[in-house]
Amino acid sequence: MSRKRQIHLGLFLQGAGHHVSGWRHPDAEAGSENFELLRRVTQMAEAAKFDMVFLADGLTSGVDAHPSMIARFEPLTLLSALAMVTDQIGLAATASTTYGEPYHIARAFASVDHLSHGRAAWNIVTTSYARTANNFSKSHPEHDERYAVAGEFVDVVCGLWDSWDDDAFKKDKQSGVYADPAKVHVLDHAGKYYSVKGPLNIPRSPQGHPILIQAGSSGPGQDLAARTADVVFTAQQSLAEAQAFYKSLKTRVVAFGRRSEDVAVMPGFLAVIGRTSTEAAEKLAELDRWTDIKSAMPLLEERLGHSLAGHDLDGPLPDLPISDQLRSRAELLTELAKREKLTIRQLALRVAAGRGHHMLVGTPVEIADRMQQWFEAGAADGFNVMPPFFPQGLEDFTQLVVPILQERGLFRLDYSGSTLRDHLGLDRPALPAAAG
Repeated sequence: MSRKRQIHLGLFLQGAGHHVSGWRHPDAEAGSENFELLRRVTQMAEAAKFDMVFLADGLTSGVDAHPSMIARFEPLTLLSALAMVTDQIGLAATASTTYGEPYHIARAFASVDHLSHGRAAWNIVTTSYARTANNFSKSHPEHDERYAVAGEFVDVVCGLWDSWDDDAFKKDKQSGVYADPAKVHVLDHAGKYYSVKGPLNIPRSPQGHPILIQAGSSGPGQDLAARTADVVFTAQQSLAEAQAFYKSLKTRVVAFGRRSEDVAVMPGFLAVIGRTSTEAAEKLAELDRWTDIKSAMPLLEERLGHSLAGHDLDGPLPDLPISDQLRSRAELLTELAKREKLTIRQLALRVAAGRGHHMLVGTPVEIADRMQQWFEAGAADGFNVMPPFFPQGLEDFTQLVVPILQERGLFRLDYSGSTLRDHLGLDRPALPAAAG
């Protein structure tokens, strides 16, 4: 598809807000288990013509987790419910390749794609946290092996999505043919990690393949994204870092024989918006005042992959070994602390606000200017918007920032298609020659 390049927008939906203390704001509603809130904000994003809404997920919990992640709906169940109360916005959710099976994932996302008439997207994760294994009857693989498993997993899922020709289900009453046996393709995959016969027991989905999203920024993560993904979520702190990642990822995309424009890079973006710069700064200061360092430290330690017990909170971040957990995020935060000479306490508060994603505190024009700068400077194709709390944080963005982007011709005035592939400007994949 050929069209004028415009910014893609996703809503990163966390029910208690992205700032760890967002739920405490007087105007905040909270709860990743509060369907009415999730429905309203998803419909708000659709009214603003966002490309998609995205649900992160994890397979563990605890009272020291981020409030949005302590308790939440199973994401595919939630997407199915949201599909019934929306019409055009894309619906994306996380599912793990380490703690899942290709057949289950292929069937579930194909089902959501049918239920939503072509709006489903799978965020591929390998699951970083070793403690997740405590909830499953298996051991946690090392970092690079997780990505090797993920590569084969994704290939199997895509193969299963191609089990049937688009016109395989004849449902011909005269001939008595319901499904044409000549139009089914048995995958018969036998690989290092998986043995899957197939075919999938659901027709080929409206998008052919639901959209694939990947968020790993390490070398293996970028390679998996460059080979398979349609969208890449990433955390970048500065324009220079974002440009370097964007260039690296797009170079890898081309090396895999794809067009650079076939993959949209969408950094996380947390905007604290005020009608004046002072008002915006006061909003963030208010949120930070409600943040107990005891609630911020577990989030920092989780992303660094190391305990900081015994270290002076008002001293510098110590040199830490490379984590096998969130490797790219640990490197990002370590570089941020060094570059800005942040103490452990200051770094923890940054993580409490945006978990390492880019944060901007300012007026609607300042927010729009920063987004335009990154978009036009080869740092982003769009943004995964992270409101600090709901629903006001999203209302501020949709009512104050989106109109500026639209006036500048940087964002759509209306949807031009009905599927998520349409929103992203991506062609529907044809069946492989061997299957067609």
